[in-house]
Amino acid sequence: MTEETATVSHLSVVMTTHQREMMTTAGETGVTSSSPSGVELYFAYCVVVIGVIGAAANGLVLYALVASKQHKKHELIFNQNAIDLYTCLFLVITYGLKFVNVHLTGSLGYWLCMLIFSQSLFSVGLYASWINLMFISIERYLKVVHHVWSKAHLRKWMTYAAISCTWISGIIHEMVLVFKTSAVIDGVCYGYVIIDPKAREGVSIYYVLFTYVFVLSVSIFCYMSILMVIRRQARVMASHDAGGRLNAAQAQRNKTQANVIKTMILVCAFYAIAWLPEKIYILLMGQDLSLNLMDTGYYVGLFFGCFYICTNPAIVNVKRRLKAVR
Repeated sequence: MTEETATVSHLSVVMTTHQREMMTTAGETGVTSSSPSGVELYFAYCVVVIGVIGAAANGLVLYALVASKQHKKHELIFNQNAIDLYTCLFLVITYGLKFVNVHLTGSLGYWLCMLIFSQSLFSVGLYASWINLMFISIERYLKVVHHVWSKAHLRKWMTYAAISCTWISGIIHEMVLVFKTSAVIDGVCYGYVIIDPKAREGVSIYYVLFTYVFVLSVSIFCYMSILMVIRRQARVMASHDAGGRLNAAQAQRNKTQANVIKTMILVCAFYAIAWLPEKIYILLMGQDLSLNLMDTGYYVGLFFGCFYICTNPAIVNVKRRLKAVR
């Protein structure tokens, strides 16, 4: 209790990074509520529902990949679905518990706060997902743009190292942050609370730059480079076409090119649009704007972000399987 009392005097209710707890003043009511209310309640319900659907969809995709033994050929794709399944499960657990007023006490309460109520385990999945998306783009870039080099130097252990890196980086990033900025006070979990305005602003800018601008930049560069190589190959094949003997091959190249364009638009545009509201919310919270005006924005941003997590990998894999059937 002495440690908690000292913590109370140093914590202000200001939210950064991945979440915003809606709170009343403990000194006025004796209880600090982290449960959504009003319009936010409906968005929170939607988030839980989409988490359940996403977990089922990603689980089915994982089963299909294992059954067809494609998980041995597309390890990073398999890892992406595994990460998204994990994220959806903890999304449901975290927000399902938010509808229940739980008084946190003792060691159990402390660990529940650090791992569940602060959303740290859920955020681990988000962070790992963003890292893995970049690895997928880089892998495709190397195999298409630098085909000869990748055949000579890329090894399976590099892929497994990349997979390990996605999980390890997510765990380290979120666990260090949550244990430094979270606390249980009077039975209520306060997560990701940063007092210093400069630090809060810096964290919000870093978060948006790395998880949005950087991820998009890497994906756009990789897919644009792939597109340029495919177009160049198509022109070379067309210039060597004699009497239409290469028409079939050229048509296949054109079809591949169209698929790359569609994939690029799907991945980049869907990611940019779905996560934009959440990134705007984080930037505004970093500027310490009125919290009362931001509650709905938090759940709207989270809803669209989770919609991306739950649907994008499944859509891409289903699209691939449909092509295989044809």
